[in-house]
Amino acid sequence: MSPPDYAELHCLSNFTFLRGASHPAELLKRAAELGYQALALTDECSVAGIVRAWEAARESAVALIVGSEFRLEDGLRLVLLATDRVAYGRLCALITRGRRNAEKGSYRLTRSDLETGLEGCLALWLPGNPPCKGDAEWLRATFPERAWIAVELLADGGHRQRLEALEAIGGSIDLPLVAAGDVHMHARGRRAMQDTLTAIRLRRRLCDAGAALYANGERHLRPRERLAAIYPEALMAETVLVARRCRFALDELRYEYPAELVPAGETPTSWLREQTEQGIRRRWPDGITPKTRALIEHELALIAELGYEAYFLTVHDLVRFARAFFVRAVVRPPTQRCVSVSELPRSIRPGCPCCSSASCRRSATSHRISMWISNTSAARK
Repeated sequence: MSPPDYAELHCLSNFTFLRGASHPAELLKRAAELGYQALALTDECSVAGIVRAWEAARESAVALIVGSEFRLEDGLRLVLLATDRVAYGRLCALITRGRRNAEKGSYRLTRSDLETGLEGCLALWLPGNPPCKGDAEWLRATFPERAWIAVELLADGGHRQRLEALEAIGGSIDLPLVAAGDVHMHARGRRAMQDTLTAIRLRRRLCDAGAALYANGERHLRPRERLAAIYPEALMAETVLVARRCRFALDELRYEYPAELVPAGETPTSWLREQTEQGIRRRWPDGITPKTRALIEHELALIAELGYEAYFLTVHDLVRFARAFFVRAVVRPPTQRCVSVSELPRSIRPGCPCCSSASCRRSATSHRISMWISNTSAARK
């Protein structure tokens, strides 16, 4: 008999600094080997590891769920999962708010930060020991029909009593339970590293860390057969139901340029054309040669075909701002070779762009520009 389906909904990677002991790709690979339906990467107040996880998930049958773990100022812990593109944006906004509320490297959030603006996010309560029913009631009221009690059984004693206590709370307020693993590593063999990371985080010698270290190595991706021996079948089935509600994929994201780049009544295409024509008049007051005009028209047509007008307007805006403060601006290829960009009020570089027309035609191709802009946008994220 095959083990029941399972989706891990609470998992930290090494992007949770000095807590997680495995790379996102290792976690996705191991989850696939174990036959998991999905894996939620839920680094603490961060989505920094999502891109690496998404790259690994593209080569895997395991669905990637985007989420994050939080500890509020009053000690309440929970996981939030994004169900769609809008929910992902709200989750990122919450992370930004928390980071801005504290010094670099930490965050600060209160319950009031979660009471509005998180529609579409699913919430998993991570109960303390002993669990507080009041926390569960608050979560149910804040996330109606979108909240669960995460039951994490990690072989550290009192499993049956803890499960019974959580079932009693859930039954009394009609809050469903779901299995979770509090995963910190892809395999048990990483326990020594996880212990070492904990000691470093606490600034103690490993031999002095004592009870601050986890009692065992259960916080890894466990085989479904073992999970089935620990959790009731209904709790494992609930993990798959929760995972199915999380439809967001990183493929849906597109870089969105600031709307204020373009004045009212203009489009990115028309405004790029206007700025280019102004630059032409400044650089060649006696008129432009047919050869240069043809090159500019070629470039503008290519930019419009790719839909990258806003990108080039952003380059112009950044350079204009820098030069207003006497900061030298240097633009990397391919934009430094594009005549049309050179005509954005002396935006890019001195010298006559006609001299580089041949090199511009070689570099200003849809493939080269697309690859370069995609790579720089990915690096920026």
